[in-house]
Parts: sequence; C-alpha cells; structure tokens
Amino acid sequence: MSADGIWCWCGGAESAPSMTWSSYDVGSAGYAEASAMADAFGKKYGTKVRIQPSGSSIGRLQPVVQKRADVGFLATEAFFATEGTEDFAAKRWGPQDLRVLAGRPSSFGMPTAKDANIKTFEDLRGKRLALVAGNPSLNVKCEGYISFGGLTFDDVEIVMFPTYAAGMSSIAAGQSDATCTTTTPSQMYELAESPRGIHWLGVPTDDKKGWDRMQAVAPYLGPIVETVGAGLSKDNPVEIVSYRYPVLIARADMTDEQAYNFVKAMDETFDMYKDATAVMPRWNLEQSGKPPADAPYHPGAIKYLKEKGIWDDQAEKWNDARLKRLKALQAAWETTMNEGKDLPDEKFAELWQKNRSAALASLN
Repeated sequence: MSADGIWCWCGGAESAPSMTWSSYDVGSAGYAEASAMADAFGKKYGTKVRIQPSGSSIGRLQPVVQKRADVGFLATEAFFATEGTEDFAAKRWGPQDLRVLAGRPSSFGMPTAKDANIKTFEDLRGKRLALVAGNPSLNVKCEGYISFGGLTFDDVEIVMFPTYAAGMSSIAAGQSDATCTTTTPSQMYELAESPRGIHWLGVPTDDKKGWDRMQAVAPYLGPIVETVGAGLSKDNPVEIVSYRYPVLIARADMTDEQAYNFVKAMDETFDMYKDATAVMPRWNLEQSGKPPADAPYHPGAIKYLKEKGIWDDQAEKWNDARLKRLKALQAAWETTMNEGKDLPDEKFAELWQKNRSAALASLN
C-alpha cells in the first residue's frame, strides 16, 4: 500500500508518511499499546509515528482538536468531550465533534467484600461505596453501574477517597464495602486474599431494562463476560461491563478515506502487535470494531468494518442514536453560548446544565 494511499494527509508518495498520536503518559497501558501499533505501522508501511503522551485528559484531547495530532489513544474523556461535561463543560470547550475509529474492550465492575453479602443491587442499598475525588472517569461509570439496579448515589453511603489507590484499598481495610474498578488492580487481588474476600456484583446481559437504565447514564458501556481478574477464572466468570480503553478518536473532519485506511492498516498489522501485551489480542476488529463506544464511529471506519462483515444492523442502530445525541447536545450548546456567553461561569454552568438536560430529555 503506497504512502499516499495510507495517509493521504501526509503528502506525496515520494516521502515516508508520518502521523502524531496522543496517549496516556509513559508507563501506561495506552502508551504501551500505541507504541506497539506504531512499531507495526513503521515496519509494514514505513509510517513514522510520533506519540505525544500526557497525564491529563485535556492534554490528550487538545492536540487532536487543534489538529496537532491525528489520532488520540484516549479513555473516558472522549465521552465527556462529546457530552460537554466535566472539564469540557467550560465555555472554551462544549460538545466536541469526535469520531471513533476503534476501541479495545476493557472490563469494569463492582468488587464487593464477600463478607458484606452483597449478592444483588438491593443488598447494596445503604452500604459504603468507595469513590475517588477528582476521578470522573471512575465515578461516572460507577453511577451508570448502580443505575443498572435502579439505584442512585443517594441510595448508598458514599465514602470519598483522595486517591485511586486509597479507594481501591479501602474494602480490605474495612473502610468501605464496595467500589468500582477494573478486575486486575493489585488491590483487588489483595482483597481476594484478605479475610473479607471478594465478590463481583454482576449485571446480567438479559436484563434489558437494567441495561437501558445504565446506558442512559453512560451509553458507552456494554456487556462482557470476564474471566481474568481477582477471584475470577474460566470456571468462575462474571457478567460485568465493558468500556473502551484505549479508544481511538479522530476529529469528524478526518476524511472517510483516511479513517478507512487507518482501520485497514490496524487490521493488516494485527499479527505484528497482537502479542505485545496480554490484552492486545482484544484489538481484533471483531472486538474493537463494535459499539458501544464513547462517540459515534467514523463513516470511513464503518465502511471497512462492513466490508469485513463486522458491522451489522444493531451496530448501525446504536451509531445512529449516538450521533443523534451528539447533534442534539451540540445544538443545545450553541443555544447556551448565544444566551449565556456573557454570564459568569457559575451562571453559565447552570444554563448549560438546564439546556443539556432538556436536549437529552427530547431524545426519549
């Protein structure tokens, strides 16, 4: 495949193509996975990839929005950015016009102390739930998780911890009864070996109403049967949720040809990077090329996924709804900016929340 055939934004075939990707900082899973893909692209196509790491959500997304990076290897900030929430509710942001190219499934669930006997969501009512201050990625997913069972944060006793590590260690230390996280942190293995023990509160895939409630809060969450993690195995799986990390994000103005060729290159080099880490096999497009995800999929990516027989009517239905949601929020933001651009930040935030809620309610 020629240089200008793969990356038509990079100039002619007379020079090696180049790209810039943003990612989590050095040492993170996202950086390691981006590095493995970049190495494969370089070996197969001669593509020179510069990875721009950042420890903050703004630092990862801003280069993409400002056209200083072609693709972002992002986490849940991709969802917040399209929703205009958290850091992206500020006047200079608002709902961003982003599209997904692909996203590796990563599991997320609710570990509980086995001795707390939390077998159902009703058992969770009134129990101590550990959240982490300044960590909306974790806390919003947790809000979506408990909404599956018809609960809100008002139905549990929130215990807020200053750091992720403190929150995750709190169950074994007897300071909480449950939290929300991935299945493999060291603190979860410690909990499993502790006197309290570990139990994962499941979300059955056949509970449609539960999934509707969850996805109303966090539409990027989907089902997964996890067998890897603390207290889990092939003989002891759990039905929990999946989200995309990393999720590969581009601007909506990336051409269909560019998006198509990027996803095709991911597919053609898969065997070159799939063994780089334990989770890299999940970049197989059969898994990474299906919604739900943090933003609508790019039409160019969809074109390739259709050719591979991966994209189906269910995926199209999800994508249409996600795109409609994004457009509704963008229209509400335009209204908010027109009405409140001169308001102080606090009043502007109130107006945006009001208009945002009305826009989402109109979709039901």
